[in-house]
Amino acid sequence: MDDLLRLDDQLNPDQRLIRDTVRSFVADRVLPHVGDWFEEAVFPARDLAPALGSLGLLGMHLQGYGCAGTDAVSYGVACRELEAGDSGLRSFVSVQGSLAMFPIWRYGSDEQKQEWLPRMAAGEAIGCFGLTEPDHGSDPANMRTYAKKDGTDWVLNGSKMWITNGSVADVAVVWAQTDDGIRGFVVPTTTPGFSAPEIHKKMSLRASVTSSLYFDDVRLPASAALPGVTGLRGPLSCLSEARYGIVWGVVGAARACLEAAVDYAKTRVQFGKPIGAYQLTQEKLAWMYVATAQAGLTALHLGELKDAGKLEPRQISFGKLANVRAALDIARQARTILGGNGITLEYPVIRHMNNLESVLTYEGTQEIHTLVLGEALTGMAAYR
Repeated sequence: MDDLLRLDDQLNPDQRLIRDTVRSFVADRVLPHVGDWFEEAVFPARDLAPALGSLGLLGMHLQGYGCAGTDAVSYGVACRELEAGDSGLRSFVSVQGSLAMFPIWRYGSDEQKQEWLPRMAAGEAIGCFGLTEPDHGSDPANMRTYAKKDGTDWVLNGSKMWITNGSVADVAVVWAQTDDGIRGFVVPTTTPGFSAPEIHKKMSLRASVTSSLYFDDVRLPASAALPGVTGLRGPLSCLSEARYGIVWGVVGAARACLEAAVDYAKTRVQFGKPIGAYQLTQEKLAWMYVATAQAGLTALHLGELKDAGKLEPRQISFGKLANVRAALDIARQARTILGGNGITLEYPVIRHMNNLESVLTYEGTQEIHTLVLGEALTGMAAYR
């Protein structure tokens, strides 16, 4: 499908190489199988992680420790191409790099960085991020998970929910209340008292591992705490990194749905001609393209701001709110063009549509990002 606005002409040669490399990987290793993964509710994390690591996609925006050290636009382009395959694939990469590796890289000790980051960058170790709890999603400041000092050790108790990669992770970055405020802890998943059962019966992100985390008197050495941050700004800074990837990623999901709809409209014949020759269908496709291109422009602009060191959290909220809603609308419209075929896994549309229902909610709900923008516009916070 033509890039009518020629957005990718704005990419430099290295960014285009990343685009083409990731797109080829998704075409070869993911698209032939992802419909079956979705149907069977499996994600072959251990098979894919080393391959993703060999391409430099894990923690690719971080410097050192075996990470690729790319710019923000390159990371965004990679997220776009990954999510054109499936939101679960982009989620795996995003959680690994932005939510598990980033806090260790940004706030960890030298020992924590040396122990975990090279292996995570190579896909030899998988990480997860424990912030959301069963009773505290949008309100993490009131989390109940608690780490208490016992001599020089920490003893961790509580639970987390909706944790991507939890059941396959080797290490969890867990955020907990302490007597001194919220702290982050690097928790090997083999630690006694740690468990991570997988959450089943999902109708969205089925090609993704989603888990609960339980901590039953998990005893950790003093060296497990992240020394570089105390308070909620620690996990929120990680979420800003991951949300930035979502801004780009959903453009890929939208593009995949639009391409499927265009291809179908050209070949599906009704009343003697392809349905793409009818005005109603062309109107749908035109507006779907406009929305996809606008989302791409937003992602590119935010990427350039990030590379210039000027990106603010409220700008990321704008991008996540606008782009996820646009992608979900595009997926739903594509489904109508495909008719009954649109609900089958023979086509990517219903899979993307279901996945985007989760993306709309996770890493900040639509409502929370709306309130972030409301506060930016009025100067008055309306969260409570």
